[in-house]
Amino acid sequence: MNAVLLVRSLWMFSAVSLVVVVLLHSPKGDGIGGIGGQAQLFTSTKSAEATLNRVTWILTVLFLAATVVLSANWLSH
Repeated sequence: MNAVLLVRSLWMFSAVSLVVVVLLHSPKGDGIGGIGGQAQLFTSTKSAEATLNRVTWILTVLFLAATVVLSANWLSH
């Protein structure tokens, strides 16, 4: 598999996942997470927010790293 294609796939996956995870955050209500019962997956609201925050930061770092690699043309085509 080509390295550019691999990084581009990682970039697209992290972008879409980041949008979904941000929409699942519920700072004042259930948010979109309440639609499918996602709020009840965790034992408490505090652990759910902590997990969502951690996943959000990981996806953000992946997205930004892939963006830098793709825009700097560090990989051969």
